Amino acid sequence: MPENIVLYSAFLSREVTVTVLLPAGFAHSNTYPLVLFNDGQDFEALQMTATAAALQQSGKLVPCVIAGIHADGRRVQEYGTAHQPDYAGRGDKAGLTTDFVLRELIPYLSNHYHTRSKGITYAGCSLGGLMALDAVWHHPGVFSQAGVFSGSLWWRQKALDAGYDESDRIMHRRIRESEGNPDLRFWFQCGTWDEYDDRDGDGVIDSIQDTLECVAELERKGYRWGREIRYVEVEEGMHNPETWAKILPDFLEWASGRMRKG
Repeated sequence: MPENIVLYSAFLSREVTVTVLLPAGFAHSNTYPLVLFNDGQDFEALQMTATAAALQQSGKLVPCVIAGIHADGRRVQEYGTAHQPDYAGRGDKAGLTTDFVLRELIPYLSNHYHTRSKGITYAGCSLGGLMALDAVWHHPGVFSQAGVFSGSLWWRQKALDAGYDESDRIMHRRIRESEGNPDLRFWFQCGTWDEYDDRDGDGVIDSIQDTLECVAELERKGYRWGREIRYVEVEEGMHNPETWAKILPDFLEWASGRMRKG
């Protein structure tokens, strides 16, 4: 059964609830891989507990600790890209959230649940997916894998009606302009009904276009489609927990491959 812990974050100046799922047969004498998720308040909607238990019982998911960081009404300020808010000032506290994860949460989980402090998998949905990708990309010494469910990869420094072009997407530019780490791995998912917007009228919805073009930036850094990168497109998948719950087993099985190797 999941358990909720409450940590006070000096960085965020508030208490943060974290849902922790322990593997069957959890023993303090063992050390476990760690899978972090943003938006831990949605674990029930994602069917996280049942899915993880079933996969571990079948041997498709290694015994690991899964921790979900709850967001609250400050989510749009606390999630985003740590180095830069978007054009509307959203995500201006994302750097503080990253500090909380790196300097408060991960050490706490390591001390109390014997989780590894390196090689961590970090995932999230929507804005939480962008947040996870940003943290993994910039902290490869801590994280090894990113999971991005319907990620908010449109995140931009200029509004659409203010002379925006594709170079204004913040995460794409950061990948393009910084060095990658060859040991990182990336999992992306989009649904064909994720949204209906198509800003350039090319017949491809923006969420899929932004995701595939982010993948292309990673490929230019040497990451390979089908090797270090996995992309899953869900036919008629929507931007909601029901779709993400259906594809969650694919992500956890994928993530388990790296975790088995330590």
